[in-house]
Amino acid sequence: MKPAQFLASVSVAALALSLGAFAKDANSGNFTVSDKVEVGSTQLKPGDYKAEWTGPANDVKVVITQHGKTVATTEGKLTTLQQPSRYSAVLTKQTNSTLKLDEIEFNNRSEALQLGGE
Repeated sequence: MKPAQFLASVSVAALALSLGAFAKDANSGNFTVSDKVEVGSTQLKPGDYKAEWTGPANDVKVVITQHGKTVATTEGKLTTLQQPSRYSAVLTKQTNSTLKLDEIEFNNRSEALQLGGE
């Protein structure tokens, strides 16, 4: 293989790998929980988490991790905000005696992640 062909092949492979990394970041975001909240049947303690989602915007599968370990999974959907969020925020709702994680807005993003199939 000629040096120019080899360099072109390596460049294409590096570009493909970097685009894959950007795509993954587009479907994930970090957030902080300051109170105990439920996601599905799992209770999250206060702390920092990461949400990753896959699927079409109106029916995503959400995996929530902490320190690289999956702590909760749920269904959800992406909604469009009127303007990008200025910061990351979590919205909760009270059901009976439990706080449920309802929505996550991510810093500088115009989409919010609504959790649960409700």
